[in-house]
Amino acid sequence: MGNAVAAIDCGTNSIRLLITENGRDLEREMHVVRLGAGVDRTGRLDPAAIERTRVALAEYVELIARHGVDRVRMVATSATRDSANAADFHEMVRTTLGHPAEVISGDEEAALSFRGAVDGLPDGGERLVIDIGGGSTEFVRGGREVGAAISMDIGSVRMTERHLHSDPPTAAELAAATADIDAAVTRALAVVGAEPATLVGVAGTVTTVAGIALELDSYRPELTHHTVVPLAAVEEIAERLAGLDHAGRAAIRAIHPGRVDVITAGTLILRQIMRRTGSAELVVSEHDILDGIATSLIEPK
Repeated sequence: MGNAVAAIDCGTNSIRLLITENGRDLEREMHVVRLGAGVDRTGRLDPAAIERTRVALAEYVELIARHGVDRVRMVATSATRDSANAADFHEMVRTTLGHPAEVISGDEEAALSFRGAVDGLPDGGERLVIDIGGGSTEFVRGGREVGAAISMDIGSVRMTERHLHSDPPTAAELAAATADIDAAVTRALAVVGAEPATLVGVAGTVTTVAGIALELDSYRPELTHHTVVPLAAVEEIAERLAGLDHAGRAAIRAIHPGRVDVITAGTLILRQIMRRTGSAELVVSEHDILDGIATSLIEPK
């Protein structure tokens, strides 16, 4: 058995790959496939979305073979938990990858996100890790280990499809989305606690907001990792994005093309979490559930 491991995270918006060996990343790839498009409304995965995911997964299988990896874990999250035709997705994965994806619970998703996010942060103190995905957002509180966690059905894709139908969204649409998000955050904090903690954000919405705040002209994880974004900057970015149409958002080079249509909703989620937790700032981590999956292969618990 070699030392290289491969982690695959298949979420509502994107499918990502990490191949790592002895603490060194060999490959880190992402494709926006929008697997969960329409699931909130129809309860089913779109066959076209499954095909987009298959194409990306086939590319990852080639990279896995090229590096001689024999320990692979693929995790599927919110979209496949919610869909009535999930069997079609799993058959595609078995055929393409050679073994099934694991559909993990929201609690396990939260624990893996926490494990990846806190890696490399100084020891000591309570952290509240938030993982804003396409279909759900995970809230995880703990020190070095998880103390409490909950997954809520608010995500950038889900909130966009549910509320933000105009371009740019109307004031009424923004208000409805904010109220929906706020209710979910209230329920989440009742479980994980609202006591002071270092707020750590992971995943695409958070890293995109960090890129906008730093005025980057492209995705630069080496610059966004462990940067600190103040609430004032998040408030300004949320207001700015809410007033832009698709073309205006696309002109911001820090936004990946696959996130242009959903970043407004994602930023609203981030803003409400920071407001409700009383967090004056956010620590951004480029390490997230993908790194947690890889760690689970290297250091199983």
